[in-house]
Amino acid sequence: MKSIDKITKLSSNTTINLQGKLISLQKPLIMGVLNLTKDSFYDGGRYINNAEKALLRAKEMIEEGADIIDIGACSTRPNAILVSEKEELDQIIPVIGDIRKAFPDIIISIDTVWAKVAEKAIKEGANIINDISGGQFDTKLFEILPSLNAPYILTHTPTTPDKMQEKTNYKNLFLDICDYFSERIEKLRELGVKDIILDLGFGFGKTVEQNYFLLNHIQDFKTFGLPILTGISRKTMIYKPLDITAEQALNGTTFLHAFALMNKSNILRVHDVKEAKQCIELYHLIENNR
Repeated sequence: MKSIDKITKLSSNTTINLQGKLISLQKPLIMGVLNLTKDSFYDGGRYINNAEKALLRAKEMIEEGADIIDIGACSTRPNAILVSEKEELDQIIPVIGDIRKAFPDIIISIDTVWAKVAEKAIKEGANIINDISGGQFDTKLFEILPSLNAPYILTHTPTTPDKMQEKTNYKNLFLDICDYFSERIEKLRELGVKDIILDLGFGFGKTVEQNYFLLNHIQDFKTFGLPILTGISRKTMIYKPLDITAEQALNGTTFLHAFALMNKSNILRVHDVKEAKQCIELYHLIENNR
C-alpha cells in the first residue's frame, strides 16, 4: 500500500462531530435514503418535483427510526449520467429547508459530487456531505470542505457511474481500495478535514463476487481508524444472484445488513428503515449479552 503507513492505525472512531455536537456511533446508526431522482434503481421518480411528498417520506422514515436522512437528486446507479449542479439544487434546496424546519434535530446528509451543491446544502441546514466520487468529479469539493465544517463520507468508486462497471479489474481489490482511501485521507487531513466516514462503494465498479469479498472484509478497513458506512440496500449484488427484482430484495437486504453489522459497520444506508431498525435492535442485544 502506497501511503497507508502514514495513517495512524486506531480502533474505529465512536463519535462524529456535527457542527459542534458529538454523535455517538457506539450503537449503529440508520441513514434513510430520500431520492429526488427520476431514475434511481429502486425508488426513482417517487419524490422528484414534489417537496410535500418528499417531506412526508422523510417524516415516515424518522418515525420508523432513521437517525440520518440522506437527500440526493442525482442517480449514481451503474450507467447513470450525472445531472447538473443547477438540477440538483432545484430539487434539493427546498426539501432541505422543509425537513430542517419540520424536524430541527434530525441529521441531514447531502448526497452530491458537486462543491456548489454541498456548500449551499450545508448553508440551508444539511450536516453531512456524502460524496460517491471521492472528490474525483469536482476538484473544488475537497478545497471547500474545511470551511463547511461537516463530516465527509469518502466513497470508493473507480470512475463515473456510466463507466464504472467497465473498471472492475483490480490488481488486488483490498489493497487497491486501501491505496485509494490512504491517498485521499492524507489529502483531506492536510486540508484540515477532521471527520471522515468510509464507504467501500458496494456496486460502484465491482462485480457481484467483489461486493461479497468486501462484505466479508469490512472490519479489515477499520485499520484506518474511521467509521464505516455500508450501502447495500436492494442492490444488484442481492437481487441478481437470487434472480429477483429490487422490489423483492428486502429479505436479502436485511440478512446482509445483519452480516454487515457483525462485521462492525457503523452506519447502514437503507431504503427500508423499520426493518433496518429492527435488525440493529436485535444485533445490539446480541452484542450486549455475550
